[in-house]
Amino acid sequence: MPNPKRRHSKARTAKRRAHDHLTAQSLSECPNCHERKLPHRACPKCGYYKGREVIEIEEAAS
Repeated sequence: MPNPKRRHSKARTAKRRAHDHLTAQSLSECPNCHERKLPHRACPKCGYYKGREVIEIEEAAS
């Protein structure tokens, strides 16, 4: 099996790893309560998805 003749420099390694960073999640706005939520998922604040309630959310007692 062929082996590398010389090791890669730190600069070359860093250039290769330049795109290995994490990206922020894309969030959309809930049309019912206008909170930020993950797309294609029910809103965790109000429980609505596509205009109808799919999760019953209990109101926080004040």
